[in-house]
Amino acid sequence: MLHFHEPGHSKLPMHSHPAYVTVGFTTDDSKYTFPDGKTSDQRTKADDVTYSKGITHAYENLSDTASESVMVELKKPGADAAAKTTLDPVKLDPKHYKVVINNDQVRVLRAKYGPHEKSVMHEHPASVAVFMSDGHTKFTLPDGTSQDINGKAHDATWADAGKHLPENVGDTPLEVIVIELK
Repeated sequence: MLHFHEPGHSKLPMHSHPAYVTVGFTTDDSKYTFPDGKTSDQRTKADDVTYSKGITHAYENLSDTASESVMVELKKPGADAAAKTTLDPVKLDPKHYKVVINNDQVRVLRAKYGPHEKSVMHEHPASVAVFMSDGHTKFTLPDGTSQDINGKAHDATWADAGKHLPENVGDTPLEVIVIELK
């Protein structure tokens, strides 16, 4: 997981990434230069979630303002990556969970909860959660115990595969991007 905060008009030298998911927090105007000298200009909106195959490029922030994002670099699936979940949050709770990206390496979900809204027991494979807003969440586990999480906007956290029942115990809406690894 990488958290980028690039000042306006900053440049990064040529570098490489494996396949990755980016969660953007700012509206950006960027220029990418590839090893063959070709370039590509890209405009992205705040809250965009994108997937990219492995790539080598140089980066330039064309904007006057800072660019901020979280990038989750994807490794090749491991031996346990084929484990299937049976309590799919998208099927069990479509009010709160929407699929943003789904391919052979990741499934990315956008979860939105109103104040004091609760989901149902469901499960995720190993995943990264990126908070799009501040929020206070209670996770009830299958054994009846619970965990309280106070997330800040732009925080990213790792979670092993598991089951939980989330509840937004805060007084404001909560939005989280869940990057499920396959």
